[in-house]
Amino acid sequence: MLASIQLPMSQSRNRLFLRAATSPVIEQFVKFFVVFFVVVDPISLIPLFAGLTQGASSSYKKKMAGKATMIALGICLLFALAGAKFLRIMGISLNSFRIAGGTLLFLIALDMVSARTSGTRSTTSEREEARKREDISVFPLAFPFIAGPGALATILLTTGEIDARPAQFAGFICVVALVLIVCWILMLATPRLMKVLGVTGASVVSRLAGVILAALAVQFIIDGIRGSFP
Repeated sequence: MLASIQLPMSQSRNRLFLRAATSPVIEQFVKFFVVFFVVVDPISLIPLFAGLTQGASSSYKKKMAGKATMIALGICLLFALAGAKFLRIMGISLNSFRIAGGTLLFLIALDMVSARTSGTRSTTSEREEARKREDISVFPLAFPFIAGPGALATILLTTGEIDARPAQFAGFICVVALVLIVCWILMLATPRLMKVLGVTGASVVSRLAGVILAALAVQFIIDGIRGSFP
């Protein structure tokens, strides 16, 4: 009888322990997903992809969307694996990169709130060149629009301190892949989404996301300053 009472109690304690242990990790994953999703801004890809593939066949659109997603994932994975090591070789501390990365993200957020095309992603001449290209998967879709400087800075800021925790690192990579899958789905659904959202709707969503990104960028800068001057 005593053993049967102790067994449920021990199981209950184990459940509470697992919840306490996993809660901070889940919060990190959720925070990273929100930041990375806002930085990549898949919604902004809808009018961009529509403009770059205007008049093209559906097979071409599918090919460009799939290829761009895979290349962007490769870039993000390479930067997640080697980015922190590169900073150490260059003698740049992670706190310094937090301040620089947070500033960059804040500039991107300002452009999103103002509904301007971000100069941190591409210039006007680069966009004009992209319209004349037959293969737009590498440039400008994969880089700089999906795996741009802001996205790479976010990855490095998040993964720079978890090299010794492979499981957690793999979790963050899965979050990156999830956001890129969302980008791929939205690019495939661009014709239908443009009828629903339109340019104005996409701009409204982008502005709201920009406000969230601005607050997160300021937090990155605060954390970097706090770490540099404890």
